[in-house]
Amino acid sequence: ADGINVSQSAAWEPTPAAPAPGGTRWVVDVVHSQIEFRVRHLVGRVRGNFTNWYAVILTEDQDWRHGRVNVTVQTASLNTGNNYRDADLRSKRFFGVDSFPEMTFLGTGIAASDTTVEVIGLLTIKAHTRPVTLKGTYRGIAKDETGHERIAFEASVTLDRRDFGIDWNASIGENTLIGNEVEITIALEAARVN
Repeated sequence: ADGINVSQSAAWEPTPAAPAPGGTRWVVDVVHSQIEFRVRHLVGRVRGNFTNWYAVILTEDQDWRHGRVNVTVQTASLNTGNNYRDADLRSKRFFGVDSFPEMTFLGTGIAASDTTVEVIGLLTIKAHTRPVTLKGTYRGIAKDETGHERIAFEASVTLDRRDFGIDWNASIGENTLIGNEVEITIALEAARVN
């Protein structure tokens, strides 16, 4: 892809998506990007991320802000830093990775200013699809060492995990073990490949 090697930084790539005629395609460099989540555990917080995923920004014209972000995540790649907890999160009680190996975000639009960004789309987890809007900071655009344009932004959304079929919980006294609100943050750096 014009001498740029961002797909090698991804562990896998689904069938490549094509931009609209006259549009552009930006591949997210997963080495310099993250998908993270955090959720309440009793009175503390558990943080985690996904290590195997792919994302692309496709535009209708030459302006990346007239595009959409599509993300595909291998759910088995979740990592909280604890093998026992990760195995539990992969089980049917939570992500059910054997039955639902992927979660997806299919973008419907981007709204950006000089410093802010909103990424709008449909999030699907465990066959439950809901519209979501991630809001955050636009970091800018620059050319990399090979002359390719790169953009970066970070955006977050807080959602109710029960809306996506992840509803297992336990009560401990007057408290629930796990919070229902989950904060998801994406920090993306994408390189233009055409």
